[in-house]
Amino acid sequence: MVGRLAPSPTGALHLGNARTFLLAWLSIRSRGGTLLLRVEDIDGPRVKASAVAQTIEDLRWLGLDWDGDVLLQSTRLPAHHAAAERLLAAGHAYACVCTRAEIDDAASAPHEPGDDGPVYPGTCRGRFADPAAARAASGRAPALRQRVDVDAMPFVDGFIGPCAGVVRGDFVVQKRDGGPAYQLAVVVDDAAQGVTEVLRADDLLPSTPRQLILYRALGLTPPQFVHVPLVVGGDGLRLAKRHGDTSLRAFRERGVTPQRLVGALARLCGQPAPDECTPRDLLPSFDLGRLPRHPVRGHDLDWS
Repeated sequence: MVGRLAPSPTGALHLGNARTFLLAWLSIRSRGGTLLLRVEDIDGPRVKASAVAQTIEDLRWLGLDWDGDVLLQSTRLPAHHAAAERLLAAGHAYACVCTRAEIDDAASAPHEPGDDGPVYPGTCRGRFADPAAARAASGRAPALRQRVDVDAMPFVDGFIGPCAGVVRGDFVVQKRDGGPAYQLAVVVDDAAQGVTEVLRADDLLPSTPRQLILYRALGLTPPQFVHVPLVVGGDGLRLAKRHGDTSLRAFRERGVTPQRLVGALARLCGQPAPDECTPRDLLPSFDLGRLPRHPVRGHDLDWS
């Protein structure tokens, strides 16, 4: 078993992140597996300079550890670019010069619930011989899109069970600035690191069939995917600034100990736990099957 923690340093870790990382840690450590830490720091201007160190510090404060050195995803850019070139050379990907506004305006581009934008209508499919021709014809730097020639990539999730894996529209694998899209980077890096289990929040469930398409196109072996319900605010929506400061830093400043936070998170996950404990204290009795199958509310945490 090889798992990974893959935080994005675009802001402070909050309760939802902490719960997901705790579950990922428990899932692997309870079975004697290897756990890696990869900081996904390629999200351009959203990455905050101080957030990488703060993220690592927060994970350690929570009591989570990992095996080997921390991998910064930004050091993997050549591998991402090479994978995009492989997709292009094999005919799996093509150059696209469409802007987001043009895609939004396309009558045949409805938004998919829970996805990351409108369905791409295929405007640039077969339009250009290669990226150089796309640039010459349009005057724009092209992105690369993955061809999607299936309606679904069904899979069995380790928590949810059978999933239809519906996927519509060709999706971006390399951005116009030459950087990798999330879907490609995570596939290339998980495969290179030998990851066999990806436990993450279920807001990423729509990404899974796209990633499975890339695993197949690149001839790579996919991991077992495990999607767990989100931690939400009192309004039922995913945690955000409107719900107050739920960052780990804020809890630390309020004097909440990591043992108290871990105990509260464990009970929120349906695990038997005392008021104060460490992640390792939870290992003997950990059972993912106890996890509630619905989103849990962060305000249900009891600090009394």
